[in-house]
Amino acid sequence: MEKQKGNLSINSENILPVIKKWLYSDTDIFLRELVSNGCDAINKLQKLKAVGEAAYPDDEKFKVVVRLDEDAKTITVSDNGIGMTADEIKEYIAQIAFSGASEFVEKYKDTVKDGNDIIGHFGLGFYSAFMVADLVEIDSLSYKKDAQSAKWTCDGGVEYELGPSDRTERGTTITLHVNEESKDFLNSWKLREVLAKYCYFMPVEIYLEDAKQERKDAEEAAKKAKTDKEHEVVEEKKGPSPVNDTMPLWLKKPSDCTDEEYKAFYHKVFTDFNEPLFWIHLNMEYPFRLKGILYFPKIKHELESIEGQVKLYNNQVFIADNLKEVIPEYLLLLKGTIDCPDLPLNVSRSFLQNDGYVTKMSKYIVKKVADKLNTLYKNDKEQYEGFWDDISQFIKYGCMRDEDFYEKVKDSLLLKTTDGKYVTVKEYTDNNLSKKEKTVFYVTDLQQQAQYIKLFDENDMKAVILDTRLDVPYVSFLESHNDGVKFTRIDSDISEILKDENEVKLDDEALTKLFKDKLANEDIKIKSQALKSDEISAIIELNEQSRRMHEMSMMYGFGGDMKPEETVVLNSNNNVVKYLDKISKDETKADQAELICKQIYDLASMSLKPLDQKAMTDFIARSNKIMEMLTKEEQA
Repeated sequence: MEKQKGNLSINSENILPVIKKWLYSDTDIFLRELVSNGCDAINKLQKLKAVGEAAYPDDEKFKVVVRLDEDAKTITVSDNGIGMTADEIKEYIAQIAFSGASEFVEKYKDTVKDGNDIIGHFGLGFYSAFMVADLVEIDSLSYKKDAQSAKWTCDGGVEYELGPSDRTERGTTITLHVNEESKDFLNSWKLREVLAKYCYFMPVEIYLEDAKQERKDAEEAAKKAKTDKEHEVVEEKKGPSPVNDTMPLWLKKPSDCTDEEYKAFYHKVFTDFNEPLFWIHLNMEYPFRLKGILYFPKIKHELESIEGQVKLYNNQVFIADNLKEVIPEYLLLLKGTIDCPDLPLNVSRSFLQNDGYVTKMSKYIVKKVADKLNTLYKNDKEQYEGFWDDISQFIKYGCMRDEDFYEKVKDSLLLKTTDGKYVTVKEYTDNNLSKKEKTVFYVTDLQQQAQYIKLFDENDMKAVILDTRLDVPYVSFLESHNDGVKFTRIDSDISEILKDENEVKLDDEALTKLFKDKLANEDIKIKSQALKSDEISAIIELNEQSRRMHEMSMMYGFGGDMKPEETVVLNSNNNVVKYLDKISKDETKADQAELICKQIYDLASMSLKPLDQKAMTDFIARSNKIMEMLTKEEQA
């Protein structure tokens, strides 16, 4: 068989059903497409006037009007922009995927400034109307001299009608006869919600009108006018307000924005009544255009509770929330708006195509965030430390997710000590705050580990606080990125550095045998050592590595069979321990020794974790028994 060449063919009878069903992921997007087309029409007209090819009064007010008529089951979108002739309707509307915007940009690329800020480029947005309408009408009058108005009508099939229109004003009106499946859009609150979602920052004023409400208001106004006339009341009439903000704050120069404006914008966009901690104003022109504002909200300790929101815009048209292709996942913990006209969107504008620009944008945003953190740390360390508790979870998460981000901010990473001060890993180890070279001691539960913290304080030592679930992997991350530095929890491997030089020798062998016997635990490890504080009878040391293995297995649902290795360290400076050593081989004191062994062990265990139900019951009963014994001795 010989090689053949041919042309791909499209069955026009099938293309509209495909577009209606698959072009857009959300039905409500039709309103964004039609309103943005109206904004484009106005934008084109303004650009043509700038090059002398169109004329209109200097004080003309441009707007896009969305009008709902619930009784007629119609939604209209009107603009006073460039308009279309009948021939242009045939060219731009009747040819699917022929983009008038693209043609305009190409035609005026050498004369029109910023031609790329025309929104539509694919020539498919208009057809989103058929997602919600059984019948669509276009009435348009071109800006061109002596142009005739034209009307286009189509029911979603392959045939359309094109003829004269009764429109007398320049611009275009698109009328949607809403189908039964989309009747939810025949509600002014619903339309207002959609406009707020997609069109809140579009560059042309947008108005929402409700024909049914207007008729009702007109009736009430007529009644009121009659009453006011009788009482000679004159009331000033106010015009409608646009539903959008045509000049979002990110379009201004950072130097022209006040703190009050940044905060007000944050409250308005994110309906968050808390104050943002600080913000970054993005403003880049080359090699791509990108503007926006990223806010650092107060972040709670657990990442699961964080609901960040980064809104992505293209020429002030909302595209999507939290697109991970542009915003790294860990930055989605922040709140912000980013507007990038150069985003390579696919035809539905909902998803990004794989493009080198996207990677560059992502790296730029990461760099700006890192630069902001480093600047705060270097120039206003006190303020930075004040923010640290609120932003540390975001920074830790970002470092573990992105090696490049870590490299940029590693010198600004802080650790909070138990006395409320902030240090870097280097400062902690250089100043030998743990009195053990290259070792960082840390606390995971300030309340539970209070006894160990007290021991540290008494020995003029400091531990750092790493008390969230995120800190479990973060500790290992820091070890792997700080050569030779070891992180050790405050209940691990500390007896040697808390050791009293005036050590009292005890019979460790006899004490070990006693504890194994009285606690019925052959695996228990006992050692005696003099601690500087004589108030504590014993502490329990956990093996750091076995404890981490146990915690990781619990975190990932593997069960707790792999218990951490523990050693009971008896304080030979404590009088109770001395007495226990004295009676350890006295059979006549066996009952008393059992009480003391169990009480010492439970007291030491309680500094690690809460006792279980049975252990707590036994501890309370034993404590009462000891007090009863003391009372009897006193009475005797």
